[in-house]
Amino acid sequence: MNELPRLLTGISGLDTILGGGLVEGASYIIQGHPGAGKTIFANQVAFANLSRGGKVLYVTLLAETHDRLFQSLGTLEFFDNAHLGSSITYVSVFQTLRDEGLSAVVSLIRQEIARQEATLLVFDGLLNARDRADTQLDVKTFVAEVQSQAAFVGCTVLFLTSTRIAEDSPEHTMVDGVIELHNELVGVRSVRRLQIRKSRGSAALGGYHQFEITSTGMTVYPRMEAMLMSALAADDKATPPLTSGTDGFDRLMGGGLPRSSVTLLFGPSGCGKTAMGLNFLSQSAKEEPGLHFGFYETPARLLAKARALRVDLDTPLESGALEAIWNPMTENLLDKLGHRLLDAIRTRGVKRLLIDGLGGFERAAVHPPRLVEFFATLMNEIRRLGVTTIATWELRDLFGPTVTAPGSEISSLLDNLVMLRHVEIDSRYKRTISVLKVRDSAYEPVIREIEFGPHGLAISAPLQAVTGAATGVATPARN
Repeated sequence: MNELPRLLTGISGLDTILGGGLVEGASYIIQGHPGAGKTIFANQVAFANLSRGGKVLYVTLLAETHDRLFQSLGTLEFFDNAHLGSSITYVSVFQTLRDEGLSAVVSLIRQEIARQEATLLVFDGLLNARDRADTQLDVKTFVAEVQSQAAFVGCTVLFLTSTRIAEDSPEHTMVDGVIELHNELVGVRSVRRLQIRKSRGSAALGGYHQFEITSTGMTVYPRMEAMLMSALAADDKATPPLTSGTDGFDRLMGGGLPRSSVTLLFGPSGCGKTAMGLNFLSQSAKEEPGLHFGFYETPARLLAKARALRVDLDTPLESGALEAIWNPMTENLLDKLGHRLLDAIRTRGVKRLLIDGLGGFERAAVHPPRLVEFFATLMNEIRRLGVTTIATWELRDLFGPTVTAPGSEISSLLDNLVMLRHVEIDSRYKRTISVLKVRDSAYEPVIREIEFGPHGLAISAPLQAVTGAATGVATPARN
C-alpha cells in the first residue's frame, strides 16, 4: 500500500489523529465558532511548515491591517516575526473581493502562490467568500479554482471559516478533509474539543479529542481508547512477583504482586492506602524505576509523610530511581492525564507505579460514561509496558451497612482487589486489610489488622472473630 506524502502540523497529538499529518497538496476546511482556535491552529501549522523549509501564503479577508493579528500571535512561542515578508507572507484580499469579486481573488491568489513558491496556503475567511457569491455554483467554482492552482504546485490549502458548514455543502464535497474545533461549556467549565469530520485518503481517529491552548500554542490529546484500541497486555506470568515493601502483605497476596498487574487498594480516608503505596515505591531502584502519579499530595508533602512513617523515599528520589508527578485537583483533562502518565512511564522505563488515586481521573471526565473504556485502555497499555501498578480509590463512607465495589464496572478491569477499613470493635477503632481478588493466583482470604509502628506500616495478626467487619461496624462472633 502506497503511503501519501504528509505535511506535519507541528501541533502535538494532531498528526496522530490525522493518521500521519495533512496530505501534501490536499485541501482542508478548518471550521468553528469565533474563539474556537482556528487562527492559532492555522498559524501554528504555518510556522511549523517554515521550520522544515516550506513557504506560506496567508490570505485574509480582513478590512483592517494585520498588526492586531501579529500582536496576538506575538504572545505565542511558535510565532517568529523574523519570517514575516520572507518565508511567510500575509495578504489581505478584502478590497479585491469588494471591488472586483471572487474571480479577481482567484487571480491574485494564483499570482501570489507562484511568486512566493508557497507550500501551504491559508485562506482565512471562507464565510465572507460564500456571502459574496451569487449561487452555490459560484462557491464551488471558487473553491475548485483555488484548489487546482494550489494542487498544481503541490501546495496544501487550509480554508478557515467561522461557521459550521453543512456536510452536503459544495465546500464539504470538494475538499479532502474537514476539521471542526469546538469551545463549549460543560457545567461551569470551558472545554475545547476537536473532531475530524472528513478525511479523504487517511484513517483518522474518529470522535472528539480534547485540546488546550497555552503559550506554546495548541496541544491535542488523542482520545485514549481510540488511539490504543488494539494494544495487547504483556504476559509476565513466568517471572517472579515484586515485593510490596509492606511487611506481611506479600504473604497475603500469595507471594507478592504479580508483575505487570494492577492492584487496587480501596477504602475510606486514613486507612493506610497511601502508606502502603509509599512502601511499594520505597523499593524503587535503577533496575526497577518507580513513579508516583498523584492528585492530593504535593511532592514536598509526600516526602514529609514518608519521613513521618519512616519510609525511605529520599534515597530513590535523590538517585533518580523514583519520580513524583503531582496533578493538582483543578480543571484537568482526562486524556491529558492519561498521556502524561504514559509518557512518563515510557521516558523512564517505569516498573513500579503508584496512582494515588483513580478518583482524580474520574473528576477530570467531562463525559463519565466513557470511564470504563478509558480505564480499560489505560490499564492494558500499562500492563503492556511491563509496569506493576498499585492504584488507590477512596470510599466515601467510613462506615455503612453495605460495601460497594469502587467504580461502575471498573473493579472488573483490575487484576487484584484489596480492601482496607476502619473497624469499630468494643468502642475501639482498628485498621484492617483483606484481599478480595488476585487474578490467576491463590491468596490468603483472612482479614488482618494493620499497625503503624516504629518501622512504618505492617500487616499483623488476624482480626478477632467478628461479623460485619467489612462494613466497619463489627460485632463479636457467636460461638
